[in-house]
Amino acid sequence: MGKAAKRKKKMSGPSTAKGPVKSAMAVVKSNPFEVKVNRQKFDILGRKTKNDVGLPGVSRSKAIKKRTHTLLKEYKEREKSNVFKDKRFGEYNTNITPEEKMIRRFTLERQQNYGKKNIYNLNEDEELTHYGQSLAEIEKLNDIVDSDSDTEERGTLSAELTAAHFGGGGGLLRKKVSSGQEDEEEEKPKSRKELIEEMIAKSKQEKQERQTRRESTLELTEKLDNDWKEIQTLMARKPPKSERKDKEVEKPKPDEYDMIVRELGFEMKAKPSERMKTEEELAKEEQARLQKLEADRLRRMRGTDEQADKKKPSHVSADDLADGFILDKDDRRLLSYKDGKINIENEEEEKEEEEEDEEGGEEENENEEESEDESASDDEDDAADSHSDLDSDLESEEEDAGNKEEKKHKTNENESQTVEELDPKREAAKSELPYTFAVPESYEAFKSLLAGRTIEQQLIILERIQKCNHPSLAVGNKAKLEKLFGFLLEYIGELATLDLPELRTIDKLILPLYNLCQMFPEAASDCVKFILRDAAHDMEEVIEVKGRATLPGLDTLIYLKITSLLFPTSDFWHPVVTPAFIYMSQLLTKCRITTLQDVIKGLFICCLFLEYVSLSRRFVPELINFLLGVLHISLPKKQAQGYTVVHPFTPVGKNSELLLVCDKEDLESWQKQNLPLGIVTRLKETSRTEMNHIRLSCLALCFDLIKKCAALYESLPSFHEIMHPVRILLTQHVPVNEYPEKMQEWYHSALKELETKVKHYTPLICEKKKPVPLKQYTPKIVKVLEFGRKQASSKKEQERKQLIQRHKRELKGAIREIRKDNQFLARMQLSEIMERDSARKRKVKELLGSLATQEGEWKAMKRKKWKN
Repeated sequence: MGKAAKRKKKMSGPSTAKGPVKSAMAVVKSNPFEVKVNRQKFDILGRKTKNDVGLPGVSRSKAIKKRTHTLLKEYKEREKSNVFKDKRFGEYNTNITPEEKMIRRFTLERQQNYGKKNIYNLNEDEELTHYGQSLAEIEKLNDIVDSDSDTEERGTLSAELTAAHFGGGGGLLRKKVSSGQEDEEEEKPKSRKELIEEMIAKSKQEKQERQTRRESTLELTEKLDNDWKEIQTLMARKPPKSERKDKEVEKPKPDEYDMIVRELGFEMKAKPSERMKTEEELAKEEQARLQKLEADRLRRMRGTDEQADKKKPSHVSADDLADGFILDKDDRRLLSYKDGKINIENEEEEKEEEEEDEEGGEEENENEEESEDESASDDEDDAADSHSDLDSDLESEEEDAGNKEEKKHKTNENESQTVEELDPKREAAKSELPYTFAVPESYEAFKSLLAGRTIEQQLIILERIQKCNHPSLAVGNKAKLEKLFGFLLEYIGELATLDLPELRTIDKLILPLYNLCQMFPEAASDCVKFILRDAAHDMEEVIEVKGRATLPGLDTLIYLKITSLLFPTSDFWHPVVTPAFIYMSQLLTKCRITTLQDVIKGLFICCLFLEYVSLSRRFVPELINFLLGVLHISLPKKQAQGYTVVHPFTPVGKNSELLLVCDKEDLESWQKQNLPLGIVTRLKETSRTEMNHIRLSCLALCFDLIKKCAALYESLPSFHEIMHPVRILLTQHVPVNEYPEKMQEWYHSALKELETKVKHYTPLICEKKKPVPLKQYTPKIVKVLEFGRKQASSKKEQERKQLIQRHKRELKGAIREIRKDNQFLARMQLSEIMERDSARKRKVKELLGSLATQEGEWKAMKRKKWKN
């Protein structure tokens, strides 16, 4: 076998061009361990199950087979214009069995033929049937029924049935005939009268039987009771009453629980209390009370008596029946018990109170009663004179004239006595404070209203102004009371600027100022901001003109103190407190310390700073610098070493020894005392010893403030660096041994606080793990989603979700099928390309082989020629 033959055999090798399709359609061998069984929980009739038992690769082979019959056929016929369509019924419907297909095709063929035949054959009759029998055969009447047969009896009713249902009640009068006496003569039916008599006799007989049964049962029960009594005496012997009393057992005492239950049963029931009144109702009641008191005061000031205003009782005749009598007072009293006895103390107290009221009324109305008695005696005399008809007319005229003169004289005397008694009452009423006040329109009117009054009277006036002019009582009261806050704030500032400032009065006036601030916070904040703004502008103007400024007066310091009392100081930002905070920091840095008064004012501002930041713990560097400067000016003139002094203090100069005390006697005689704020205005009048004592008190206050600062700022990371200059100055420069013992105690306590609070803090870094949150009492509500279950929702929402889910499922299935179709077509295209390539290679090899043979033959011929 030559090379060409072998080459041909190789070229003819790829004979399985359709190998991928055949291998895909090949039957997969079944492995029992790879069989997949889909079991159903319930067997449902009429439901067709798919893939009950599945083999790996079977479904894939089925899908490929189906695509070859459908998709591959369309792919091959894609460029053809004429298409052969198989219109046979059910040819491509796999759900119909072949028998059904044949039957349906047969019926369709008959219908087509029948329709075509009837168009031209008009005389053909259609055969009609009934229950499978032809109507034509039924009309022939082949089944004839004879008249002598038993079918005539069918459908008739029996005599008994007709008598029972259609007899109309006649059967009651007839006697039933037994089956054994059919041949005997029937008895005559009973009449209605006989039937009724028979019924009455039966009822009487039944009644008599019931009566006899009742009598027999009564006799039996009586006999049974008598027998039981005889037997009972034999069974137990009942002791007599005398023996029973001796043998009586003492009753058990009730337990504590039983006693508590009985007490609860007899306790008073809770009564509903009165509802809480609103602010408007309380304001109206207070206004009405003050107006009533003011009316009483004015009446007493005018001299009119309350009893005189009341209506005098009219004359009552003897024939009056008192039809319109009404009790002015209900004297009935409620019955009350105390410790099991009638409570009489309340009655006695009420009687004593009534007697006291009566005595007071008698004392007040002595003059009125005397005048009434005298007038009554005059009336009696007049009445007696009028009824004396026996006297002459002249005598009656003379007596009338004399009586009139006497009466005038007595009334003048009574009036003079009442005026003398009412004068002290009028003076007392005039000296009293009015109960109602109008809000002053200007500061001068407000100042004149409080001028010459004690502090208690001033507080009462302010309280009554607020109550009589409450915002809920009238429309314009709110604006008036807002002005009152400004007037009161200005009045406090004026009291602070006096030569002897009235600090106690200012302290008492803080309460009404606070009440007004709570009622109108916006107006109060505007007033305080206006005052602080003016003070800050004044300080800036002085600095621009002179280059330096002094600490403000006592009124501004009091305004700063009032700010901390009226508004919250712990807020991060506040419209009033924040400007005040900035203003105080500017005072400690821009105002130079030249006198002892400036030191006292600065220490007061430091105390205010600590009060401001006590809750927020905000760091104030101006405070630490000022305390360091105060310690510096208490030392002798030396070069500052280890610390630096900043403005407003100077390390060396004229005012660098303001708190230095060199007199040993003054050091020994000093005693710790608080620095009153009013001492700022009296320093010029003090002696040298008092001045030294004040200096030492300032130094002691500085030590105390350093101790408080150390306790306040101990949590700061840079606490050591902040307080380092103060610690150096205290430990190295302060001459502790020269100070008195009390001062040394203050020094050591401040130094100890600084040394114990020194801590080294590590820099802040992020934690490696997430911190565990603190447990809270508030429940964390999380919506539980049970996956795989349908959440509760409305019917429309459920239908919508089902539709969305179905759409998703169908979309995924369609995409999957399209992807598989594309893969199948790609495989088919690849197989076609491979077939074409294999055919081309085969032809090329055949051509090359033929050329090689021709070349070989030509070479052989050429060799022969050369040989020849």
